[in-house]
Amino acid sequence: MQVFRHLSEIPADFGPTLVSVGNFDGVHRAHRRVLDEIVARARKRGAKSVAVSFEPHPMRILRPDSGLKLITPTPEKLRLLGQSGVDAVLLLPFTRDLSLMSPREFAEQILRDRLHAVEVHEGYNFHFGHKASGNIAMLTEFGRELGFEVVVYPEMRIRGASVSSTRIRELIRAGDMHRARVLLTRPFSILSTAGRGRGYGSKYTVPTINLSRYEELVPRDGVYITRTRVGEECFDSVTNIGNRPTFGEESFAIETHLLNFHPIELTAQTPIELSFLSRLRDEMKFPSVQDLRDQIARDVSKAHRFLHKLRKYEG
Repeated sequence: MQVFRHLSEIPADFGPTLVSVGNFDGVHRAHRRVLDEIVARARKRGAKSVAVSFEPHPMRILRPDSGLKLITPTPEKLRLLGQSGVDAVLLLPFTRDLSLMSPREFAEQILRDRLHAVEVHEGYNFHFGHKASGNIAMLTEFGRELGFEVVVYPEMRIRGASVSSTRIRELIRAGDMHRARVLLTRPFSILSTAGRGRGYGSKYTVPTINLSRYEELVPRDGVYITRTRVGEECFDSVTNIGNRPTFGEESFAIETHLLNFHPIELTAQTPIELSFLSRLRDEMKFPSVQDLRDQIARDVSKAHRFLHKLRKYEG
């Protein structure tokens, strides 16, 4: 997959293309429906499939006080877009100049002149251009004039829930990892590295890992059944998100206890992927450290049972 980070990087002879424009945060089930379609149709037409997205997320420029947390930071979003099979991603820098571009200018300068689009695929509620003033009707009109077809997708709903990045963020913040997984088609994951604290060292001897500071979306404080990939190895795990109140000094941490642990090499650069499978309970303050240990043992027992059933289901 090619990644263009500026319009000037697109070759003059690039195209024809089938395009979808969006933030693609989460690269969820509804995104994949569109991406799968443009990939398949582009192959039939001898064209290229292109996802157009933005860096940073436009909300962070237009509404910096919104406190938006991303489901998938840019490196993970690009990885997932690559898995979709698209030929290229155009990751436009979302600058003031771009935010002031009118819908017509966007259609002419980017879709027609740079990408040579023959089809543009968007959801029913797509908006574009300055102050999001362009909509599907306007895009369709531009397409007739500028030489591209517009394919519109209706809202996707699963079990009564709209498949959208907004809804998935709500579910993750609530700790509802099962419903989030259904809409994402995969477990919600955090990609990070090991942080300083218990479990950090060049020779790892304690089966816990504290993740380094993570600025994007995390589930609601509590204890979760997880899987933790450390480098190339994957461990069953139980993860606590929160302030560890039993120890008296509140300090937010994402701390993972590895269940099928064996000593491994771990450095500050070792990639760690933490996948959330199910929520066990709220974080609690226990009367003593022994009470906490007893509860951890119960958590681990529940996790083993859950993971055993999951492995049977996965085949």
